[in-house]
Amino acid sequence: MIRPALPRWLAVPAGLAALFLAVPLLAMFGRVDWLHLPSLLASPAAIDALWLSLRTCTASTVLCLVLGLPLALVLSRSRGRWATAGRILASLPMVLPPVVAGLALLVALGRRAWLGRHLSAFGVDLAFTTAAVVVAQTFVAMPYLVVSVEGALRSAQEHYEIVAATLGASPITVLRRVVLPLAAPAIASGTALAFARALGEFGATLTFAGSLQGTTQTLPLEIYLARESDTDTAIALSVVLLIIATGLIAATSVFSRVKGATS
Repeated sequence: MIRPALPRWLAVPAGLAALFLAVPLLAMFGRVDWLHLPSLLASPAAIDALWLSLRTCTASTVLCLVLGLPLALVLSRSRGRWATAGRILASLPMVLPPVVAGLALLVALGRRAWLGRHLSAFGVDLAFTTAAVVVAQTFVAMPYLVVSVEGALRSAQEHYEIVAATLGASPITVLRRVVLPLAAPAIASGTALAFARALGEFGATLTFAGSLQGTTQTLPLEIYLARESDTDTAIALSVVLLIIATGLIAATSVFSRVKGATS
């Protein structure tokens, strides 16, 4: 079935929106000193920040999947006031200023905070450690996965699940063989968005984890510090971050298209 065509005038604001998004990014690529890019990225601070970001973003993305996917599954099957409250809670970190998210984590998990004191009694101090970076990234990134997957699951057709359950499949079998494969494109997209958001996290990380080279100074923090003294290095690091995020999202889009075509 062919969809009806859209009004042609929509191409004008759509084109303006695309230009609005593309021009600053293309300008940054044009400003990079490509000839000296390897030397700009070879400083110890830049290398430490890049590897720290990749390690912490990978860990936080795994946490987003382990915690966020079950939350999305539960919310997609829930109704009523508690479900609405859960969706609001799951979405709230997306709209909070990052520094507010960092303050919330510090108030809850800092060494002198109400929960942090109990963790310290067991020898667990999160604030201003690499673990704090992972916690901050997970806090701000998990909603992107939850919202993507929960929306897809709520709009998905349920008759496949009903047929599988009617044929005697257990709930875990329905989840593993029906629900998760159908939601795979949304899970991949949400995971990519969560990783990209964690990679670009700045305010919550700075507030909760600080900026210590090799320990908590991630790529966005190094970019912020470098722009004060070395604009070329800051732009080079920014381009690296853009390339990683663009490649990840592009690969996920291709996966989603292929998966949708074969479903």
